[in-house]
Amino acid sequence: MKIFATIFALAIVFQTSLLTVKEVDSEKRDIIVTVPNVGGNEGKVHFALYDKDNFMSIPIQTQSDVPNENESTVTFTNIAPGNYAIVCFHDANSNDEMDFQENGMPLESYGASNNSMSFGPPNFENSKFEVSDKDVTLEIRF
Repeated sequence: MKIFATIFALAIVFQTSLLTVKEVDSEKRDIIVTVPNVGGNEGKVHFALYDKDNFMSIPIQTQSDVPNENESTVTFTNIAPGNYAIVCFHDANSNDEMDFQENGMPLESYGASNNSMSFGPPNFENSKFEVSDKDVTLEIRF
């Protein structure tokens, strides 16, 4: 009888732990990002997802996509609720870096979430968006 009770208790604990894992996973969301106006189908579009603490330094996730019909779409998966920003650029020459003129002006198209672009690099406050209780779909224009 003790063996049956022990097995039953372990089964309950195991089942409860599975339910807890499912609840944690269900809190994670996806972010679908589309750039509808890529300036050509050559190269790749590189995307980087940041939070406030690591903005423009070490991304939380990165994605790349080969443009098709001047459009590029990626999905960031398993994102916890919070505030984030996305920066992307069209790496037309496929050298895996953003190219600049000698005076510091970019040679390749770029954009940031909220399409808030001014002179100079994007900043987190103007580019942030919230991930909460559902998946997020964004459009970033170059």
